[in-house]
Amino acid sequence: MTETAENVGAYAERLADAELTHRVSQFYFHEAELLDDGRFADWLDCFDDDLFYWAPLRTNRLRRQAALSVGVPGEAAYFDETKESLAWRIRRYDSGMAWAEDPPSRTRHLVTNVMVRHTGENELTVRSAFLVYRNRLQTETDIYAGGRIDTLRVAEDGSFKVFRREIYFDANVLQAKNLSTFF
Repeated sequence: MTETAENVGAYAERLADAELTHRVSQFYFHEAELLDDGRFADWLDCFDDDLFYWAPLRTNRLRRQAALSVGVPGEAAYFDETKESLAWRIRRYDSGMAWAEDPPSRTRHLVTNVMVRHTGENELTVRSAFLVYRNRLQTETDIYAGGRIDTLRVAEDGSFKVFRREIYFDANVLQAKNLSTFF
C-alpha cells in the first residue's frame, strides 16, 4: 500500500495525545525500576490476570521470505508465559533454587521510543524499544536489544495493566548463558 497524505493522517489520528503518552511512559519507567531493584512480585502487579507474555524465535530470511522470520504462537519461543508461570518463576528466584540468579544479576532496563495508540474502548497498543544490560559475577555481561508490543487495559481510575506482551529481540541468536532476565 502506498502511503498517501490521507492514510498517513488516519494512522496518526489513532495516536494517543501527549498527556496519555507521558502517563504510559511513566508506567514503563516504573516497571523498569521495579525490575532493576529486583522487586519482581511488585513487577508482576503490572500485569492483568489473563496475561500472554511471549518472545518468539527469529530467523534470518531473504526479503521475499521476511514474513517467515518471526515465529508464531504455538511454535518454539524464548518465552511463552502466563501470569501464573511468571509468578512461579519469581517464587523460584525467591527460594534460592534458581542457580542462574544466585548471586542475583544486576540489570538496567532502558525503555524508549514509546508510541501509544488507541485500539479499543479502554485499550491501548504500545510499541516501545528496550535495551537491557545484565551483569552477573565478575565477568558475565549480556546486552539485549529489541522492541515490545504491549496491549494495555485502562482501568476506571486511569491505571494500566498489561494483558499482552510481545517481545522481539533484535538478535536471532541470544549469546547469553541463560535467559533469566525479565523484559
